[in-house]
Amino acid sequence: MNPLGLSQQLTEAGGTGGLSAPMQIALFLGGMAFLTSALVTLTAFTRIVIVLSFIRRALSTQEIPPTPVLLGLSLFLTLFVMGPTFEQVEKHAIGPYMNKELSAEKACVEAWTQLRKFMIRQTRASDLKLFMEMARLDPVEGPDDIPARVMIPAFVTSELKTAFIMGFCIYVPFLLIDLVVSVILMSLGMMMMPPVIISTPLKLLLFVLVDGWPLLLKSLSSSFQ
Repeated sequence: MNPLGLSQQLTEAGGTGGLSAPMQIALFLGGMAFLTSALVTLTAFTRIVIVLSFIRRALSTQEIPPTPVLLGLSLFLTLFVMGPTFEQVEKHAIGPYMNKELSAEKACVEAWTQLRKFMIRQTRASDLKLFMEMARLDPVEGPDDIPARVMIPAFVTSELKTAFIMGFCIYVPFLLIDLVVSVILMSLGMMMMPPVIISTPLKLLLFVLVDGWPLLLKSLSSSFQ
């Protein structure tokens, strides 16, 4: 199955060499737009960016770190996590295609095969079963027989579920700090003072003392192994 939807006619024409310049530009721009969607749905980016967003909300620091910083960190951590997979894609698909050993269609199939190996390791069997039933497909013999239209949404669903579980585990300790501060302020009769004024510095102090960022990034990277 060709997950990128490249036409057989394009392959038979030997890539884009037989197309006019405007058509080649249109295909290039379309491919760039597809890469954005592929980054979110076919890689570790979704889990990473959601967990990092949870930690910012748990710390009650509003826009600190700034959104561009979180997105940039998520992107490069995704490249770190996906490094072995991308190396296999380059070895089995991109390299042979650039050397004209594979056609465009076969290169896309090889690239999808390597991505699917990563995705299947991170996808829950229950999510795969759900989308197989929704698609009204018969049970398959192995992962190689799972169609992309089932594999991709099942993978994204599993990533969302895992990200929210990790976010909950991160949120609970900081929530306890908010509760303790609120109780102390009420017992002192300082009900008009917003608890966040006291709890935010305490949460930042706790996060720094436990070396939060390295610990968080290490846990995120390890969650994909």
